[in-house]
Amino acid sequence: MAIQHLPDELTALLQPARLTDVVDIGANPIDGDPPYKTMLQRRICRVTGFDPHPLALARLNAAKSDLETYLPHAVGDGDSHTLNICRGLGFASLLQPDARALTHFPNFSELGRVVDRVPLPTRRLDDIAEIAAIDLLKIDIQGSELSVFRHGRARLAKAVAIQTEVSFVPLYEKQPVFGEVDLELRSLGFLPHMFAAINKKMIAPMLGPDPAAAFNQLVEADVVYVRDFTRPEAMDSEQLKHLALIAHHCYGSFDLALNCVHHLAARNVVPPDARNRYLTLLQAGRATAASQRL
Repeated sequence: MAIQHLPDELTALLQPARLTDVVDIGANPIDGDPPYKTMLQRRICRVTGFDPHPLALARLNAAKSDLETYLPHAVGDGDSHTLNICRGLGFASLLQPDARALTHFPNFSELGRVVDRVPLPTRRLDDIAEIAAIDLLKIDIQGSELSVFRHGRARLAKAVAIQTEVSFVPLYEKQPVFGEVDLELRSLGFLPHMFAAINKKMIAPMLGPDPAAAFNQLVEADVVYVRDFTRPEAMDSEQLKHLALIAHHCYGSFDLALNCVHHLAARNVVPPDARNRYLTLLQAGRATAASQRL
């Protein structure tokens, strides 16, 4: 990824003590640009990514910048498992694909067909020394997300945002579903904030010219959780700063960013006029975007 030297006015206003730390588990970018792309471009975050799939890891390392580190570890419960490599690259999982469930969606039986099985040790999130800190955790590992959360509680205690894939129709055997993940993250002090992506699929045997087309059936979604902003006293000032930066740059959640700036101003850790300066920054950004569309 090309790194540009772009000024960042919000960072200048907040003056965080360090770069925002992003951890990306299942970092293979098959679904497009990661949410933290802008932060990387502005050199205000660093990324530690994990992907045990050799092809995915090679692609990540071939395109990385000096702010990115990618490692081949599988993150999980610390035990040894088997990586099921499927015909569809995005179907690789430590869980066994559920053949019965896959038959209900066009092409899924073929995409979820296991073509290789690789014995794989996993490492607990809490035990990975290469991770200095976590502000934003992005995770998409086809059904094993809950295991990572349960074995990463110490690391996640200071995190302010998590983007996780959740399942509504389990495509793998013994796959936890949305409600289980939601309860776990709430117990860690997070609230659901937004849907970053919603994945609907067509139910078989319906089949049109585009097998990827969909009607209404929810299958998966990427949900963004944030540290409970209704309890700002539970966050230190550095957490509020990184939450503001993530909300602003990754998700366009300008109201959440302003809420963080408001609390920082009340603590006298940013200038007293910081809220107005942030609103001015937003107005200037909208004016620039409008002029570029003309």
